[in-house]
This record gives sequence, structure tokens and C-alpha cells, in this order.
Amino acid sequence: MRVSVIGGSRIGPSDEATAVEVGKLLAQRGHTVVCGGLGGVMESVCRGAKEAGGTTIGILPSEWRADANEYVDVAIATGLGHARNGLVVMNGDAVVAIDGGGGTLTEVGYSLVFDKPIAGIGTHDVEGVEACATPEEAVEFVESARE
Repeated sequence: MRVSVIGGSRIGPSDEATAVEVGKLLAQRGHTVVCGGLGGVMESVCRGAKEAGGTTIGILPSEWRADANEYVDVAIATGLGHARNGLVVMNGDAVVAIDGGGGTLTEVGYSLVFDKPIAGIGTHDVEGVEACATPEEAVEFVESARE
């Protein structure tokens, strides 16, 4: 399964560790990580996935694949800016949100519009987002929601 991981582009050490662990768990369970391809949660989740031997896809806001963080395997340049957020969500079978601001909130909205199961760790408190306390809980939720 492909899992879109969304979240803040600027994060602290706690959210970084959470994102790395989510990436590792997803890769260990055979899932592909989809993200926005830049820094923060996006880079951390990709790093975790790569450390566990997984595959990562980054859907970039810019026109240049070279803008992707170093842990992205498949970089997709869109030139769409924040409008690419819908593509990040649509290319996953489920979503995990970690932290995040306004951009993440738009992706949460797209997740709900496109009826994607969404787990949240320390993110927006929105109806339809399953609040999870740990990376393990979030991964287990998205897996069970797609069975």
C-alpha cells in the first residue's frame, strides 16, 4: 500500500523522531511512502523509510526534481506550488499527519474529501482524523482502515 505522510516543513526534534519512526514502520511493513518531497516531516519520514529499505515518492511543488530531499527515490516535479497538496493525498491509499500548519491542514481537508483514512499524531484536531499517540498506533490504524 502507498501511505501519504503529511506534516510540518519545519519541525522540532520530537516530531522529527516521530516521522523517522513512522517511515521505518511503513517500510518494514512493505508500504511505500508518499510525501511532498521537501524538508521537515517529509524529509524525516523519507529518511526513516530509506533506513529500513523502503521506497519513497516525493511530489514537489516546484518544477525541479532536484529540489527533492536526498531520501526521495522518485521525485515528481509539478510546478503547482501548494496546489500539489491534493496530489500528495491522492497518491496514497491512506494518510498519516504529523504536526503541521496551514499546508498540512489543506492536505487533511483533501484526505477527508477523497475519503482517505487519516491518522494524526500531534496534528490538527479535525473530525474524521483518528488521533494517535504513537507511530505504531498510526500505522496500525491506516493498515486496518484499508483492509
